Order: sequence, then C-alpha cells, then structure tokens
Amino acid sequence: MISIVIPVYNQANKISKCLDSILNQSYQDFEVIIVDDGSKDGIGEVLEKYKNAFHVTRSTLRVINQENQGSNPARNRGAQEAKGEYIIFCDADVVMQPEMLETMLKTLESDPQASFAYSAFMWGRKLFPLWAYDEQKLKEMPYIHTTSLIRREHFPGFDDNIRRLQDWDLWLTMLERGHKGVWISKALFKVETGGTISNWLPKFAYKFLPFLPQVKKYNEAMRIIKEKHNLSPLDKGGKGD
Repeated sequence: MISIVIPVYNQANKISKCLDSILNQSYQDFEVIIVDDGSKDGIGEVLEKYKNAFHVTRSTLRVINQENQGSNPARNRGAQEAKGEYIIFCDADVVMQPEMLETMLKTLESDPQASFAYSAFMWGRKLFPLWAYDEQKLKEMPYIHTTSLIRREHFPGFDDNIRRLQDWDLWLTMLERGHKGVWISKALFKVETGGTISNWLPKFAYKFLPFLPQVKKYNEAMRIIKEKHNLSPLDKGGKGD
C-alpha cells in the first residue's frame, strides 16, 4: 500500500484538484493522510466532502489537525501515522497524472537497489525533464522534487529545522545513508501555479541578479544545506533552465 501524505495550510482553493487527481489514479491501493497545519480558510469543510468519495473507492482519507508548526513537522506527523510500505509526500498544489502512482511503484519494485522513484514534472507550463540519478549532481544542486515515491523503511524523516530546500536536504540525507533513487523520464505530475510561474526564476537570474529578494533567500538556503552536509561552497547551485 502507498501512503500519500499531504501537508496543508490555507489551501482550500487548491486541494480539490489534487484530491480529484488522486481519486482518478489507475492504482487504488492507497491511503491519504492530510495534516492540516492550523489552517484558517475553511479547508476542513472541503475535506469533509471528500471523505465519502474516498470511501466509495475503498481507500481512506484521514485528516489530522494540529497547531501551525510548518511543513516539515506536518510531513513528519503524517509519516508517523502512515501504514503503507511506500510513502509519497504531495503538496496541495500537485495534480497527478492518472498513471503516476502505478508507474512510480512499478519502477521502484523493478529496481531493488533504489530507495525512491522520482519523475520529470511540470511547473505551471514549464517542463522539468530532469535526468538519471547522479550522486555528484545531487551534491551540486537540488533537482529531485519532494513528490517522489519512497520505500518507507528507508525514509529518515524531514529535518524540522530546515525551512527551505527541504527536498534537497532529504535526498542528501538518504544519499549519506546509502539510499539512492531511480528516474522516470515521463512528467507524471504538475504543480499548479494559478496560470503563472511566479515562484520560478530562470537559471540566469540566480547568477546575474543576486540582489533579488527571492535569489537572496535561495542562496541563504543553499548555504545552510551545504554547511549541514559538508558540501563545498564552490559547488554549483541554481535551478534548471
């Protein structure tokens, strides 16, 4: 079984597309655990309407409410409650392709040496095709999305003290423990951005526009991760083209 953990905070306007895409999966042996991290936008009412829909498919939708603590504590809380042999973390703005869970599971099961399966994805209208798992490149830059299928026994937990680039920190921690990933070239999900990709900047911005607030925050997050994992400050950084 796959445990799908979704941390939410004031995302009532986005969660429906995400849950609809889960209900439409070709693989149906899953549970959904939503950790509401202190939302104040009435998302509970939206989630209540979906409980029956999941019950009809013989899957479960559980909602855990907690005071606002941040995304990593919310993910870890969901992982603690998970019952599946596999776990995947999915934010409320992720919309899955119908074959996503099935494809990831088949890929992971066919490679006993891999601890997680990750895929290409869409960020708004921007395709991030990615590439085959590369340890050195992972040490140089974040490129694997949080929404990847993980063998639960190999999941180390998220660092509650890391506020940005949490996914990079997770995959580096798993690498240090000898756990590697396997790549799926097909874009299996899309991150909804409301018609724009305002949270994404092209690669040149991180190199030539260091004064931008978004770039400053990103570079500081890079520094924190590299320091934690003893990576060279000369290693490359920045997002894809």
